[in-house]
Amino acid sequence: MTTPALLPLSGRRIPTLSPGTSSFPHHRATLRLSEKFILLLILSAFITLCFGAFFFLPDNSKHKRFDLGLEDVLIPHIDSPKEGKHASGQVVIHGQGGHDEHRHREEEESLRDKIRADHERALQEAKEKLRKSREELQAEIQTEKNKVMEDLKKKDTGPKPLPPVPMPKVVGVSDGEPPEPDVKEKRDKIREMMKHAWDSYRQYGWGHNELKPLAKKGHSTNIFGNSQLGATIVDALDTLYIMGLHEEFKDGQEWIEQNLDFSVNAEVSVFEVNIRFIGGLLAAYYLSGQEVFKLKAVQLAEKLLPAFNTPTGIPWAMVNLKSGVGRNWGWASAGSSILAEFGTLHMEFVHLTYLTGNPAYYQKVMHIRKLLAKMDRPNGLYPNYLNPRTGRWGQHHTSVGGLGDSFYEYLLKAWLMSDKTDTEARKTYDDAIEAIERHLIRKSNGGLTFIGEWKNGHLERKMGHLACFAGGMFALGADGSPDDKAGHYLQLGAEIAHTCHESYDRTVLKLGPEAFKFDSGLEAVAVRQNEKYYILRPEVIETYWYMWRFTHDPKYRQWGWEAAQAIDKYCRVSGGFSGVKDVYSSNPTYDDVQQSFFLAETLKYLYLLFSSDDLMPLESWVFNTEAHPLPVLHLGNITLPGSEPAQR
Repeated sequence: MTTPALLPLSGRRIPTLSPGTSSFPHHRATLRLSEKFILLLILSAFITLCFGAFFFLPDNSKHKRFDLGLEDVLIPHIDSPKEGKHASGQVVIHGQGGHDEHRHREEEESLRDKIRADHERALQEAKEKLRKSREELQAEIQTEKNKVMEDLKKKDTGPKPLPPVPMPKVVGVSDGEPPEPDVKEKRDKIREMMKHAWDSYRQYGWGHNELKPLAKKGHSTNIFGNSQLGATIVDALDTLYIMGLHEEFKDGQEWIEQNLDFSVNAEVSVFEVNIRFIGGLLAAYYLSGQEVFKLKAVQLAEKLLPAFNTPTGIPWAMVNLKSGVGRNWGWASAGSSILAEFGTLHMEFVHLTYLTGNPAYYQKVMHIRKLLAKMDRPNGLYPNYLNPRTGRWGQHHTSVGGLGDSFYEYLLKAWLMSDKTDTEARKTYDDAIEAIERHLIRKSNGGLTFIGEWKNGHLERKMGHLACFAGGMFALGADGSPDDKAGHYLQLGAEIAHTCHESYDRTVLKLGPEAFKFDSGLEAVAVRQNEKYYILRPEVIETYWYMWRFTHDPKYRQWGWEAAQAIDKYCRVSGGFSGVKDVYSSNPTYDDVQQSFFLAETLKYLYLLFSSDDLMPLESWVFNTEAHPLPVLHLGNITLPGSEPAQR
């Protein structure tokens, strides 16, 4: 039937032409030439369509929908020894001769009569539309629009209720007060630093992603797009809760309930939004039990799923939250995705499947793991770049620092979070660490163990601040190592912690540079000016905390306290905390950014370092790469939707 949108809105009728009259009279015409011509074209096309359908539609008296599966097309269903169904659904009865042919002709005639009647009715409706005035047609169109809008409102009544699932047993989420008075005093100081960072953000940057503490205004970077998503609020929530800052936690919760909206036209980093927002919201949910955090996490996760719509299933680095369009960073090896980004989704996505019952999240991350397992790895190493269109590695650059780091961390933590049942993840981690130790870990002339970077076929003797997390990772993964190597990996973790402490101790400010080298007589020292900055990073303190938990060697608390004092002395300003541009300068300049991860990670790890071990015990909690704690899933015999029992 012709739709109103295609009809002329002049309200004039088609003129009746008498024999011998020109088809396009130039006088007394009730329609302009162009209107009449278009109208005749529409009518003739409509009639052609009707007759074409009459003669060429398939003989199918039941008007079956063509939504059959592949097996319906290829294999006829046998309902009885003498009956079968074609793919179209038409019943064919074999071996009954003329009687069947006669009945078949009757059915054919009946079908033609029905089609003819349908077409005549449609033609009549079209004529009636043409007779209506412009106002009548506009009113009909508006009515249809209103109906569509009402239908959409009925469908979009908010998020669907999530299925009830057993809440994992949460233990040790508060208190943890140390028995030693001097340690308690240090912990209280860390708590005060958190209060200063939060209160400054609350006063000067509320609702913005981050804070400019000197300018005392909001700040954002391109990883969050162009929208105010309150990244610092979401990132800081669990730290506030663990520290017992419940009024501040409540303020953050209220902002999230009232203002956090993901239906914005913003292009965001899939990796950063996953670890900070989804990780932060899930952790806040598990700690507090407040449903709003779970619902917001699921809403955001649905917005990230279009990033996986690539030929390989390896997600784009960036996705537009509104349109779902994805792309990669232009600088990343000819449009490649980055190992540390697409490899750092597993923890959060497994919890999303657990909480929602939707297998898509688990299947996405398992697909990535399976694809990587099939690929060749040069020297057993994973290059940092993978093209999501071709499924091939980009340039062969391997790092345990930036671009690679948290991929290895999440292999280990997938195993831990599964209550040590995901043995496939553990095996993949062990194999990767063995290759890293063989090809990337070296000892300097001065006896410092460091992790270099493999570039263009040779080892670059440089280690990034980001790679300092690996000391904690080696300690965390020591228990369960193959060939009784637990002691070896705990020792390796201690050596990395020592090297990273040296990178702090050899600066003027006692704060570590972004990267440091081990050649030309210089060890654990930054050489380039653009590597001398400190942006409130947590990785060294993270390793101190893990080493403290596993060894209780007092030097780790001492090193952590040195770092805390240096941060408070050189990074604290009246409007919060700022990074510094040169840790070797006694008169440093500020970068004027209070990173959201300073509240999520740096201050949380310092607080845990000066707390007793019963606060966030590692037997019950696994921290994501943004230090958001997620509970171990003691699934027992339960399998996640979409998982295979052999993998659990």
